[in-house]
Amino acid sequence: MGATCVVTGSAGFIGARLTERLLDEGLEVIGIDAFTDAYDQAEKWARAARLQRHPGYRHLTGDLATMSFDTCLRGVTTIFHLAGRAGSRASFEHAPKYIHDNVAATARLLEGARRAPSVRRLVYASSSSVYGELAAPRREDDEPAPISPYGETKLEAERLCRAASRAGDVETVVLRYFTVYGPEQRPDMALRRFIQAALDGRAIELYGSGSQSRDFAYVDDIVDATRRAAVAEADGLPVNVGCGVRVTLSAALDLLAEVIGGRLVVEHRAAPPGDAQHAWADLTRATTLLGFHPTVGLREGLAAEADWLRANAAQRQRLA
Repeated sequence: MGATCVVTGSAGFIGARLTERLLDEGLEVIGIDAFTDAYDQAEKWARAARLQRHPGYRHLTGDLATMSFDTCLRGVTTIFHLAGRAGSRASFEHAPKYIHDNVAATARLLEGARRAPSVRRLVYASSSSVYGELAAPRREDDEPAPISPYGETKLEAERLCRAASRAGDVETVVLRYFTVYGPEQRPDMALRRFIQAALDGRAIELYGSGSQSRDFAYVDDIVDATRRAAVAEADGLPVNVGCGVRVTLSAALDLLAEVIGGRLVVEHRAAPPGDAQHAWADLTRATTLLGFHPTVGLREGLAAEADWLRANAAQRQRLA
């Protein structure tokens, strides 16, 4: 990989963490973010401000679906495309926003990459949601069957990437992220809601019975896999990225109780549409092609996220 790269969604949970790693490695990074209304923009602005203090970082605010890439991709060799609108539940009500942010944005970015002679590879952050309700563990050669508009848009963006590879326009690698968590996790995601409620002494709202399972992947492990995908021999391929371990939500809550050091109060709610019952990554391809091995277990990761939330609360109190 050359000295300059682009990270889309650079103010996001995973995007900011990846950007910081690239900067720490001495690379120049151009970050692009639209600061959409998908969740609290204040967290995104705070991350963007933190990144802009680094001399190797340049920020662009813009909508990928409409912006021009003729200038910003000049001299760039690798694009990490992490921008997009996430969340299965909301996609049923806001499908046009998902099509715009996930499909139209990816199509335009790929067109920009095709026209930029320096761009060698685009790494696309897809989602395990493309699998839908397939039997676990999920393998990349399983037939995708998304059950939400969100999953459909991520799958369509994958198809655009693979088509670009087949045409020889630009190398692409599709990473199917499973459930990513850790410090700075999106506020709408289950583990952050669970931890915050536990720290506040509030009841935890659990959608479904708790028997549904997820493959929880710590953010630094995900960043490591994403970085490796920039140089791996994986052009045109989808690759699962997770922890490779299936944990029920009930078991995750038991671990959280141990981490917090207290009893949790759980209130069950009806399971919403679009949520798969189980998600579990087969990591054979990630191990073989990326040399990827997750290192952070769920207990350690929950403790790190809880520590971050505690520190955030303490800082807010100091500033109040």
